Amino acid sequence: MLFLMRVVLTMVALAGLGVGLAPCKETGVPPAAEPKPVIVELFTSEGCSSCPSADILLGQLQRSQPVDGARIIALAQHVDYWNSLGWADPFSSPEFTRRQTAYTRKFQGHSPYTPQMVVDGRAEFVGSDRRRALESIADAARRPKARVVVRSSPDGATAVQLEVGITELPSIDGGAVVMLALTEGGLTSKVTAGENVGRSLSHGSVVRSLEVIGELRDSEPLQLEPVIDLAKEWDKDNLRAVVFVQERKSRHIVGAGTTPLHRSPGGVTSD
Repeated sequence: MLFLMRVVLTMVALAGLGVGLAPCKETGVPPAAEPKPVIVELFTSEGCSSCPSADILLGQLQRSQPVDGARIIALAQHVDYWNSLGWADPFSSPEFTRRQTAYTRKFQGHSPYTPQMVVDGRAEFVGSDRRRALESIADAARRPKARVVVRSSPDGATAVQLEVGITELPSIDGGAVVMLALTEGGLTSKVTAGENVGRSLSHGSVVRSLEVIGELRDSEPLQLEPVIDLAKEWDKDNLRAVVFVQERKSRHIVGAGTTPLHRSPGGVTSD
């Protein structure tokens, strides 16, 4: 894996963890004081000519936050099965292919495809379909969600300490895992082969690594303290930590929180 995580897990009741969330804009669910986080995963590849339009849509969703009551958190996961067809995607990983394959089994699909968008582990569709994306995000935001609060602070020059608090969990079907994704924005590639030859592609919210950092068997509060060791090639100013809770059986995502890593010590949290 690209980084190692030292994780301290403590089952405790949480106190004093606040959340600061921005309001959303358009139609969807009724506005709330705290919009509910919705994880939007895009399985994509630089080797796929249909993917750039989906990459653009994912970026627009995260920047504009177009669904009232929802806080969209984007995860762009570059799969590796296009790499043998002329262009090796520098952001691809077999790990993301395995994750997509697990979703394919859940949704009873015949085989993985790109671009594929998955919303909160509940709905899947072609990743460039804006209408389906908005409908699925609005539906996901209506559902009960855990409160996931994330704080970050430096831990030396090449590491970041996180403090994660998970409370107000809904009923969990068959247990759940707590996942930590590290994403990077501001990335570009000049593609010199394959279906996108000659194109300059820009990417945001590219998942650099995805790890299980905890498990839940019931709805008790949980506190986690992972330490992220940063790779030299990552731009810390464009890194973000995303923590989400995903049911093992249904693969539904029932809570999420995120924080950028460039903030000063003590800076919050679930935005």
